[in-house]
Amino acid sequence: MNRPILNIADVQLQTAEPSQAPKGKTAGNYDIRWGEIASRIGAHKLGYNLTVVAPGKRNCPFHNHHVEEEMFLILEGEGELRFGAKHYPIKPGDIIACPTGGPETAHQIINTGTAEMRYLAVSTLAAVEICEYPDSGKFGVYQEPPPDKDDKTQRFRFLSRPGESLDYWDGE
Repeated sequence: MNRPILNIADVQLQTAEPSQAPKGKTAGNYDIRWGEIASRIGAHKLGYNLTVVAPGKRNCPFHNHHVEEEMFLILEGEGELRFGAKHYPIKPGDIIACPTGGPETAHQIINTGTAEMRYLAVSTLAAVEICEYPDSGKFGVYQEPPPDKDDKTQRFRFLSRPGESLDYWDGE
């Protein structure tokens, strides 16, 4: 088993690969940097990471989860939480709950400050997740292999919009 302690100063940041980054958005609205924590300290049922967002940027599109619940603890920087139809100012020490649900629980953290924002992201882990993206009208279905499997080729990811799906019997 891994050592159950990791100092946040030892978290190594990753940046999304070009194939994972939104086309035309990496240099625009989004800053996709995170440091994996959970697997490094032996967690199995919760995911943890350190997320870093540059001033004026956001880490991910406005979205809601149907299966996984998230919590964020703001460590550094200031910004705004977009949650459902409302916007809330956020600062160091704020704890944010993002339960499962529909568009009323959709969320996005935006760095509106002048310095990098750092926050601890914690989520429940599910083998299969469904997310909706209210701004673009998309939904995504995601499946991850069990945490003890190193083979990430077993991942399943499908994004679409309602009405673009096939009939169950199509092609059968």
